[in-house]
Amino acid sequence: MNAADLGLPVDVPSTALFTDQYELTMLQAALRAGTADRRSVFEVFTRRLPEGRRYGVLAGVGRVLDAVENFRFDPAVLGFLRERGIVDEPTLEWLARYRFSGDIWGYPEGEVYFPGSPVLRVEGSFAECVLLETVILSILNHDSAIAAAASRMSAAAGGRRLIEMGARRTHELAAVAASRAAYVGGFEATSDLAAGFRYGIPTVGTSAHAFTLLHDSERDAFRAQVETLGRGTTLLVDTYDVTEAVRTAVEVAGPELGAVRIDSGDLLLVAHRVRAQLDELGARDTRIVVTSDLDEYAIASLAAAPVDAYGVGTQLVTGSGHPTCSMVYKLVARAASADLKAPLVPVAKKSMGGKASVGGRKWAARRPDAHGIAEAEVVGTGPVPPELADHQLLVELVKGGDVVAREPLEAARSRHIAARGGLPMSAIQLSRGEPVLPTEYM
Repeated sequence: MNAADLGLPVDVPSTALFTDQYELTMLQAALRAGTADRRSVFEVFTRRLPEGRRYGVLAGVGRVLDAVENFRFDPAVLGFLRERGIVDEPTLEWLARYRFSGDIWGYPEGEVYFPGSPVLRVEGSFAECVLLETVILSILNHDSAIAAAASRMSAAAGGRRLIEMGARRTHELAAVAASRAAYVGGFEATSDLAAGFRYGIPTVGTSAHAFTLLHDSERDAFRAQVETLGRGTTLLVDTYDVTEAVRTAVEVAGPELGAVRIDSGDLLLVAHRVRAQLDELGARDTRIVVTSDLDEYAIASLAAAPVDAYGVGTQLVTGSGHPTCSMVYKLVARAASADLKAPLVPVAKKSMGGKASVGGRKWAARRPDAHGIAEAEVVGTGPVPPELADHQLLVELVKGGDVVAREPLEAARSRHIAARGGLPMSAIQLSRGEPVLPTEYM
């Protein structure tokens, strides 16, 4: 249950200034040139995946829909633009009436993607579409990077529980978005209460080393926690001596102790020793949670350890070395004139250095092999081949300015599990390699 479900107010300020100034200067020039109303098609895609990654994960779609809905130039925003002289009065008058009235199609949240995948397609007048570029890229680049890292960690965890614990390692607002993206990518809970409040993500948390250090003895700290939170709580056992702490924890809570957390040392060795000790003490159902700067490689290295859950912070909220997906927002087609019936003309950037783009309004489909496993990402601008008609990826998100595809966050999470499961098995290998699917253009 989230804030909206409880009937509580959720702050939804204008997103209009989450943009670069040149979006507004382009608007002003296009209005003056008479080209602002030309029907246009923009697409979001990435030219390449981060080095070594086999697939990308699209996250943040729900947040994009909220941002588009709240992209409004209210009096305070207009006053700021006027005071700074950023645009002229005719442009300010146009902005005061701004409401996105176009259409948006895209991959549904949680879907995987590959180089060239048109993960979002924004259609409308040039003026109304160009203003959305920065906020859309800001959301998708951040959230998709976190979701991709989360997905790799989820695959490495092999079904063991994953807890997002990165709030103190990033900006306070980014932390909430990161929790959401991590949940889409396969994490089960977060320590961030703002994420739980806003998005309904399950929250967890018990105590830190400071709580143990506060008390005169470790036993006093454990007793206070158990008396307050119950025997099912998780006790942190590496403040002093782990072996002594585990013994004390079971003496205080009994064999019904919920879990112990290990936050330092050789996690593989310590986890084996703690498991053996817990079993000897009769606490066979007590779980072991490990934390301490984990990433997907560290998690994979603990596959043989008797670990029940992982808590991940820094590496998750920074995209495990890749904090952005390098997505871009490019004009791929525009009308020959402002006439609503004017045909669309494909346009594309032709610059050197690997930054060229492919023109034309695109569709995308994922072609399966004879066993139902994906074998190629197919992107085209012409008619969709009949054999791919049932495998198309883009869905309608906004129609005539109205959001038509809101869904529970749980749906995106489930979709990702299914999408990853439909890829070749090599997709979840952590060794460096090329994208697991080629992108074919038609």
